[in-house]
Amino acid sequence: MSADAAPTPRASAGRRLGALILFAAAMGWLEGVVVVYIRGLIGLPRGEGMPAVAEVMRRIQTLPWLLPTEQTREIATLVMLAAVAWLAGHGLRARFGAFLVSFGVWDIVYYVALYALLGWPTSLTTMDLLFLIPPSPLWYQPVWAPVVISAGMIAVGASLFRAGAKGV
Repeated sequence: MSADAAPTPRASAGRRLGALILFAAAMGWLEGVVVVYIRGLIGLPRGEGMPAVAEVMRRIQTLPWLLPTEQTREIATLVMLAAVAWLAGHGLRARFGAFLVSFGVWDIVYYVALYALLGWPTSLTTMDLLFLIPPSPLWYQPVWAPVVISAGMIAVGASLFRAGAKGV
């Protein structure tokens, strides 16, 4: 930066939140695309519903590298959401709020992407395997559960982000 160049003003909280939402939505779509590929790898064609969790895990285990690869992808997803939240927020409260918003938007757009790309889930009562970290039958839940939790995360996160941005 030259001596006579003025520093760039910091983006407003609204613009930072908007960029965060855009990033999280794009990431949610990307995650949906990844699941399309994974379903192909384990022999679940388009339009076929999700089998029981035991069957999904049996199919995943036919490719011994897939489960640990998926688990690292899930960790990387959380790290990326946290890193972007850190950049978007100023102060711990705003950063935590940004993480909640980004996670919630990412998760909801993920289901929108799956529906657009696969026609799945067919309803909010459709069962889904939510996470593989740690592998557990407790992660097999109806789609409405993560969607409701994500909507709440967005609402609480936006409130925390705004309060943190105002220094409250």
